[in-house]
Amino acid sequence: MKPCAFIEKLNAGEKQLIVTYGTSLTAEGAWVTSLWNALETKYPGQATVVNSGKNAMCSIWGLDNLQERVLSLKPKALFLEFSVNDAYLPYEMTLDSCRDNLNAMVNLILEANPGCEIILMIMNPMVDIHADRRPRLEEFNDVYRSVAQERGFMLIDHYPSWCEILKKSRTQFDQLVPDGAHPGSEGCDKVIIPRIFKTIGL
Repeated sequence: MKPCAFIEKLNAGEKQLIVTYGTSLTAEGAWVTSLWNALETKYPGQATVVNSGKNAMCSIWGLDNLQERVLSLKPKALFLEFSVNDAYLPYEMTLDSCRDNLNAMVNLILEANPGCEIILMIMNPMVDIHADRRPRLEEFNDVYRSVAQERGFMLIDHYPSWCEILKKSRTQFDQLVPDGAHPGSEGCDKVIIPRIFKTIGL
């Protein structure tokens, strides 16, 4: 698989600023630090990773705060995920609003920074009350899948791997996602980071 654009630029010796933008799964995700550490190990002094995610936020917040948290930084690459909280019932989001907000963010990013590589991500399923509050999560995830396909963006879809673990062993899933919603360090290391590395070509 061909490496993604920002990895190719790192290979060419260029410095790269990467932003991660999304929900608590990004804001508190151990995967972000692991990604930066891996980039620093392979490309010392070339890569900077800025975590611009925020807990409990959906794409409405993502769009409203795009200028401050993303555009002002002028990233070379952006990891973007909000579908898990767009699916959160109290926010009363529709699939159309999820799609509209995602496309609006993408359009603003590419207008301000045409060279920015946008990488969409779909995160993990949830269990118990967290799942009950997101009964249509896979439909919101499908919005990200379809937008990635329509616009030719790289998609890192963690959902199937997590569903396989959950189907095989709820005990193992609970170990990797201790609170039923947020993967811990072990979950990030075993499930999230390997898929990111494989997909981006790191």
